[in-house]
Amino acid sequence: MRRKKLRHILIGAAIAIVVVVPLCGFVFVKSGMFNVGATSPHTKFTTWLTHETMIQSVGRHSKGIEAPAAFSPAQIEAGFCAYETHCVACHGSAGVARQQWVSGMEPQPPYLLDVTRQFRPRELFWIVRNGIKMTGMPSWRNAMSEQETWDVVAWIEASKALPPQSYVRWRSRARCSRATKIGPGAP
Repeated sequence: MRRKKLRHILIGAAIAIVVVVPLCGFVFVKSGMFNVGATSPHTKFTTWLTHETMIQSVGRHSKGIEAPAAFSPAQIEAGFCAYETHCVACHGSAGVARQQWVSGMEPQPPYLLDVTRQFRPRELFWIVRNGIKMTGMPSWRNAMSEQETWDVVAWIEASKALPPQSYVRWRSRARCSRATKIGPGAP
């Protein structure tokens, strides 16, 4: 008799989970109660859930990528120039603030000063190539070659060992304009 009652309770709970939970989710979505405005920050749970999902996904999808054993000074300089062109506006750098409009993004793009503690070079490569959904981080796959992507990773990796004002110094010396003049098609 007890087993039969327990079985009925379990079946009722299973039906409730299968029917009621999706129905509540549907009603919540259709209600419009969730504020999708970028002026409202995510809840702690949403932040944790999306961040943890991103970390696990990047780790899984980057497994087959082989990072170079070392990066050359030329790669680091090319990476600086690519970072200056494509990344610094959102992510800033040591001594360089992000653009003001970035504060209107939710979630805000992280400063990448210590990103190498959280991600390996192959994972950084994967992130730059593929972007991150629902964060504003675009995929650079169609705008940068694989080599250019590795150059950005080279800069990010090297910048952690450079003095904090290196970015500002390199920028003031117009390293990128000089590098582009030396490139293909230069006189």
